[in-house]
Amino acid sequence: MTQNKILLEDFAEIAKNYDFSALKNSSVFITGSTGLLGSQLVLFLDYLNQSKEYGIKINALVRSKEKAERVFGEAFGRVNCIYGDVLNLPVIPEQIDYVIHGASITSSKSFVEKCVETIDIAVNGTMNLLRFSKAKNVKSFVYLSSMEAFGITDGKGEVREKDLGYIDVLNPRSSYMESKRMCENLCVCFASEYSVPVKMIRLTQTLGAGIDYNDTRVAAYFARSVLEKTDIVLKTKGESKRPILYTSDAISAILTVLLKGENAQVYTAANPETFVTIRDTAEMIVEKIAHNEIKLSFDIKEVPAEYAPNLNLNLNVDKLCSLDWKPVVGLKEAYERLIEGMKA
Repeated sequence: MTQNKILLEDFAEIAKNYDFSALKNSSVFITGSTGLLGSQLVLFLDYLNQSKEYGIKINALVRSKEKAERVFGEAFGRVNCIYGDVLNLPVIPEQIDYVIHGASITSSKSFVEKCVETIDIAVNGTMNLLRFSKAKNVKSFVYLSSMEAFGITDGKGEVREKDLGYIDVLNPRSSYMESKRMCENLCVCFASEYSVPVKMIRLTQTLGAGIDYNDTRVAAYFARSVLEKTDIVLKTKGESKRPILYTSDAISAILTVLLKGENAQVYTAANPETFVTIRDTAEMIVEKIAHNEIKLSFDIKEVPAEYAPNLNLNLNVDKLCSLDWKPVVGLKEAYERLIEGMKA
């Protein structure tokens, strides 16, 4: 993966625009490390080690050696892979300075079919990581939350961190939304009762170079449609409206919150300039990226249970920007770089 030209360009741009020298000669522990953002965090820290001699000890919690080898590529031998999972943390004798907790079930289908497991991994896994961080007396802990923690808002005006909406607790799919909220509260409670220096970041839909070609999420589907020259078929009207965030902007956001965020606070990460509907996104891809070599059509029947409810989340990111962070990659460029990354 580190041979991917697009990823290397992304990493170089982050390193040029941000100073993460506070991480020099520290030990960082990352969960969810073979997922999209977790793996890119691992590879970016390795990039800092290789290009700037940061001397970071990268500890990655992984369940499969084979997957870690495939995802980390040439960096695999430089990463300290710790085999286990968040529900059964192995003994970790190393001193840990920073924790980035991103382990979570992320498949919408699993939110319905494995709703109990979704809650279990989120809540009990986060509890384990917070207890671990308390015992290690870490310098900082960042929990990767989700825009879905906002729930269903009224859709009027900008949505700030405290503007929480409705969640239907009688819907099994709410296992993800509700558990994200519970985890945020757990983080605040550990900060309050045990002084664990924990921060939270609510990430909108993230896409970019590094997404697996067969990923089931909509961004990967759109990209495959361009590469394979097949029509985009939406199963809904595509009315959900929310911004996206390119992966390099997400990495810089996570590390900014880790190093500069205020304890027990949550920050929203998104690019407000990309606030469009799914349908608008598909139309943009057909016209401006595929140059009308493919078409957009609709096959609307019964909406699958795993689909998120229609959202209208005009996310405000002023709080995160106050930490000297800003998103730079727009919607069209994000998809172009995603597609180029998939080619590689």
